[in-house]
Amino acid sequence: MNSRLRKNLVLIAVGVVATAVAKELRKPSEARTWTGTVLGLPYDFRPPTAERFVREFWDPDNDALLTPHTFGVGYGVNLARVVRRRRPGR
Repeated sequence: MNSRLRKNLVLIAVGVVATAVAKELRKPSEARTWTGTVLGLPYDFRPPTAERFVREFWDPDNDALLTPHTFGVGYGVNLARVVRRRRPGR
């Protein structure tokens, strides 16, 4: 990846994170959840837990391929769904 593209992607990522934080800071402090969506992407800035971290990458009860990140902006891959789809007869 060339350096110009990399710089642009970093600027976009920083902008999305800044927009999500600003969205939360515009709310009254008692209304801040630190979770939501910005530009169609989910964000979660709560302290991560082991349960949420595992569920991001392994949630066999969830049919979604992409799951919201445990911390930050964007998606992770639900590997349980990938494994389920690759097994014959399922």
